[in-house]
Amino acid sequence: MGYDERLYPQIEQVASMDNTDESLIAAHCQGDKTAFGEIVRRYADNMLGYLTRMSGDREEAQDLFQETFKRVHEKAHTFAGGAFKNWLFAIATNVAIDGLRRRKRLRLVSLNRKVDCADSDEEFGTVVAPDNRCNPYDQAIKAEQAEKVRQAIELLPARQRATLILAYYQQLSYGQIAEALGCSIGTVRTQMFRALRKLADRLPDIWDPAEREPSEGVE
Repeated sequence: MGYDERLYPQIEQVASMDNTDESLIAAHCQGDKTAFGEIVRRYADNMLGYLTRMSGDREEAQDLFQETFKRVHEKAHTFAGGAFKNWLFAIATNVAIDGLRRRKRLRLVSLNRKVDCADSDEEFGTVVAPDNRCNPYDQAIKAEQAEKVRQAIELLPARQRATLILAYYQQLSYGQIAEALGCSIGTVRTQMFRALRKLADRLPDIWDPAEREPSEGVE
């Protein structure tokens, strides 16, 4: 990997920058063997959760996780500044979509197992159903609804699914999603509208897009 001399001033500031993502990737490009490990540690849970939701399979997500950070390592010298998180999710999204294309069809998450995503304890079921922890019947209904929502998300086209997951689970703004997916904010809005409409069509008794659409901050 070639080293860009323009990054040297950034390296000199690492100690005073509290090891930001951007300073760590710059340090990695200059041969710091600990910097890349710190980047992986910071994003491991969120990235594995994102890739699990994109692929619908925890084991496959592990492979996608390895491929994502392999590409980050190989492409680190191409990082041109800006928000590292957006750049990272752009790579992860491309890896996930490549994986979906290789499978040629989307697989449904098994009804007999819960997707284990470490980036959040909150499932879509907690959004679309009230919390009735003391009522076993209501808990069963809630679990069934959550499973239906997960399956409906699995059926979304890859770009719509990525847009939805980045907005809801990763809490990225529309501007950040646009950067991650390499498209305009208008395209993000269109993908989100289509994704929410499909969920509403497939889950008329559960999903109301007017109530569920996330904030579209564009910072």
